[in-house]
Amino acid sequence: MYKLFEPTIPEWRIDTGAALEPSPLYQGSKTYRVLVGPVIDVRYRDIAFASVGEGIGANLIRGENYRAGIAVGYDLGRPARDDLTHLKGLGDISAAPVVKLFGSYVISKDLPLVLRADVRQFLGGADGLTGDLEAYLPLPGSSQTLVMLAGPSVTFADRLYMQTVFGVSPNQALASGYPNYLAHGGLKTAGFGFSATRFIGKHWLINAELAVNRLLGSGSESPITQTKVQGVFVLASAYQW
Repeated sequence: MYKLFEPTIPEWRIDTGAALEPSPLYQGSKTYRVLVGPVIDVRYRDIAFASVGEGIGANLIRGENYRAGIAVGYDLGRPARDDLTHLKGLGDISAAPVVKLFGSYVISKDLPLVLRADVRQFLGGADGLTGDLEAYLPLPGSSQTLVMLAGPSVTFADRLYMQTVFGVSPNQALASGYPNYLAHGGLKTAGFGFSATRFIGKHWLINAELAVNRLLGSGSESPITQTKVQGVFVLASAYQW
């Protein structure tokens, strides 16, 4: 995690495997689909990384209990064909690259509360700007072979992002049958997450993650939104080289 807990960081760390993820079709959808994909996580010391989940980036500022940097990732967008019953007439939100600035801080070894924040700029697609604040703490029962973490999070978004994802323009209203809806920026979601990683021998690990989020603000009142509460579950197995 950090030098505070792992003073000797290997030069290279490579994890490869597969993951299974039941997740909503889109934000506010009641319908879920199951995604299956690779787990790829490559890290060079505590300097650079390339990951399916975190993108390609670097820790530009590093210390014993903090780090901050920049990464480039990818957002899959929202194709209308995913749910023509509810998205017909709204058009596609195309896939697009996302630039992220991030930072994290651990209070102390005696109080291993991790605070994280990031700001993400969408370069096309959903457009706009979003930001996350989260905190998590190791749970009782954690050990060298079983690491359990849990904590809350909140997400903010600007007006452009919220209008693209949750708004309904006059043209979209005519094509879809939804009423015209103007979304505004602010608090987007609040949630809680849990993660458990079991290490098997020197190389294998199994990871399970569960997150529940509630839409807030204008996203929760959008005519597109079918449900305000959504959950995401990820089960992954990987080999550490």
